[in-house]
Order: sequence, then structure tokens, then C-alpha cells
Amino acid sequence: MKITVVGLGYVGTVAAAGLSEAGHQVVGIDVDRRRVETLSAGRVPMFEPGLEDSVSRGLRAGKLRFLHRDDFAEPPGDAALIATGTPPTHGGAADLGQVRAAVDWVKSVGSEGLVVVMKSTVPPGTGRRLLDFELKGAGIRYASNPEFLREGRAVADWASPERIVVGVEPGDDAATEVVKRMHAGIDAPHLVTDITSAEMIKYASNAFLATRISFINEIASLCGSIGASIDDVSMGLAMDSRTGARIHAGVGYGGSCFPKDVRALDHLALTSGVEVDLLRSVINTNNRQRLLPLHALRQRFGGALAGLRVGVLGLAFKPETDDVRDAPALDLVRALVDEGVEVRAYDPRAMDNAREALPPAAALVPGVAEAANRAQALVLLTEWTEIVESDWRVVARCMIPPRLVFDGRNALSPATLEPLGFEYVGVGRSNSPLPRGRGQG
Repeated sequence: MKITVVGLGYVGTVAAAGLSEAGHQVVGIDVDRRRVETLSAGRVPMFEPGLEDSVSRGLRAGKLRFLHRDDFAEPPGDAALIATGTPPTHGGAADLGQVRAAVDWVKSVGSEGLVVVMKSTVPPGTGRRLLDFELKGAGIRYASNPEFLREGRAVADWASPERIVVGVEPGDDAATEVVKRMHAGIDAPHLVTDITSAEMIKYASNAFLATRISFINEIASLCGSIGASIDDVSMGLAMDSRTGARIHAGVGYGGSCFPKDVRALDHLALTSGVEVDLLRSVINTNNRQRLLPLHALRQRFGGALAGLRVGVLGLAFKPETDDVRDAPALDLVRALVDEGVEVRAYDPRAMDNAREALPPAAALVPGVAEAANRAQALVLLTEWTEIVESDWRVVARCMIPPRLVFDGRNALSPATLEPLGFEYVGVGRSNSPLPRGRGQG
């Protein structure tokens, strides 16, 4: 098949590379000329394990090309896969400007029989409206094919998805067949449904995962107050087939999908006149979790934090990505700086992206030891292996008392840290009451 991929962000680049490795002829299109040039040279402008190698293989095999939209002068082929962004508006709705621009462009270069495959996450009902208005009378078919890629594992998720969802108009077997041919060779169950249901599956999946995270964080708060162990409670839940795999308590979810999609679903419910109190509670719980380290610091150091030096370990919203979109670390660092805290932050991959989003007063340093240098407290926000497996004896020597460590991901062992002179605080883990008063050293 010949496939045109419109939009070369995370999803579009992974899709283009994965499709080319499956043997399809793929052209990746974007309006950002610098991004096109970078990808054409075999470099990927974001960190995603294995993606640069996959792109390079596609280029060397002659199966993958990248072009600026203005330089595209050929038929788009069997399918035009749209993977543009849908950023949130100030009100929480999804901004569909990029999607509509992409659809209009595909309509201008496409021909009858072309299948538009929507990979972008669009609110339920969008595909139906695109067919009724933008694509009406163009002879172009449409399929919703939502993505379920996890940042940090996107290349593997493309090759081995848990399911492939295809949303088409009832009876449109031709569009269904095109999407199935795109994924030929991938061993995964297919769910064929209507367009709006396929769109809702994507939103509902993210909202359910976000709800699970917020639920375990609320249980963690209760555990911390009564002396129960959130680690054991989480393990006990995971042993029950009705409650699913284990999920860890922490400072909440972030990234490009969960926050945006949950807010968009809340906005859709609001405009539809439907009450979704649980979903709204999920949003509120997640917002509250982000500032747990701030409250712990206030408790330990007596309220006023001005002049305190705090090291922040991890800025990306999760390990194995350089993505800082809606990362809990950004909210926390801003809050700490506003309180007069001297912040020294480190992340193995996300420093450049974080620099643009953080206040100038926050110092970005080249390593864990530098973040800990003369700090009275450390806050772990991203459980990078490099950070978790640091030489904590060295870290302890870099810090000054009381050497408080707030483990925002429950990734560290109190039994390892406390004998080294650290005061350890986790999320929902049983801890002795913290003494009050500013440490000196």
C-alpha cells in the first residue's frame, strides 16, 4: 500500500516508521519544514526509545520519505492517515483546527476512493460531522482508527498492540479492509464498530486509566493517615481479577493524553447536559496530588519555605520520554519558586523541553548529585532508572540535614535510604510523624 501520514508529531512519526517497516510505501507530511528536514536526515526531534532506528531503517529501505506539505505533488495513495495535534482550548475542549486543516488538504489532493484514517484523538461525533460537512460529496471514505501508544513504549506498542479499533460507517467494508491491510502482519484482535463508538473507546480508555490512578491516590491518602501500607493494598487489589493489574500511587498523571482527554470528555458532557461528577472528581484529585510534595515540605519545615534549597529529580511526566506536557513537576516547581524556594532540577532527557516551561529562577543542573548539592530536601517526580539507582551514599554526602526525600512515585526503598541518614516520605506509605523545624547544616 501507499500511505500518506499527515502530521509528524509523536503519533505520526511512530505510525510512519511502523508502516514503512511493515513494507508499505509511506510519505510523511508536515507544515514544519525544520521537522521534515530533521526526519529526512534520520534524526527524530523527540526522545522515544527505538524510534530513530526505526525511521533510519525505513529511509535506508526506500520505504519512507518526509516532505513539507507545500512540496507534495503526487496522489496520496490508498490511505491518508491524519495524526495532527488536538491541543486543549482554555475551556478544556479539543482544538480541532489542525485536524480540519489536514482534512481540507487531503480533500484538495485526494481522489475518489481514498480512505481518510483518523489517528488523531478527536471528540466523539467529530468523524460524523467531518463526513457530513467537510467531506460531503468528495467521494472520500473515512475510518476512525484511534491510537493507544504509550510514550516510552510507542514503537513496541505499534508492533504489538492489545487491540486495533476500526470505526466506519455501517456497511463500509472497503474502508475497513484498508485499515486492516495497513496493519497486516500485526497479531492483535480487531474491533470493528461505528465511527462515534471508536472515538469514544479512545476517550473512555484514557478516562478509565486516569480514574484508576486518582482512585489509588485517594486510597493512598487514607492509608497514610491511618498507618496502612499502600504498597500492600495495591498488591492485594492486583491479585483480584476484577480489579486488574497493580497500579502505583504517586503525584498523579500528566502527559499529552490523559489530562487533555479527560478534560475534553468533561467538556463534552457539559455541552451535552450530562452530569459526570466522578470524572470531575478525577480531575480535582489529580490536581491535588501534584502539590503533595509542597504540603510535605511545609509540614517538615514549619510552613515558610523561603530560602530552602530543594532538589527536584525528574521533569518528564514519566520515564523514557522527554515529554513535559502537563507534567506534575512543572506545577510543583512553579509553586516552589513562588514560595521562595531555591530549586535545582534534573532530568535525564527532558531538560531542554522543561527549560521553556519553567521560571528562570529554577536552576537546571546536569545530574542527581548537582541537584542534591547543599539541598535540605529532594523530591522524586519521575522514576527514571538512572535516578532510582543513584548512589544514595554519595547523594547523602551532597545534602545537608535533614536530608528529606519525598518519593512522589513510591519508587525508592525507605529501608535503604533511612540507614543512610535520609528522612523518607512516600505517597500513602506508613511513616513516622515528621518533626517540625528547619534543618541546619
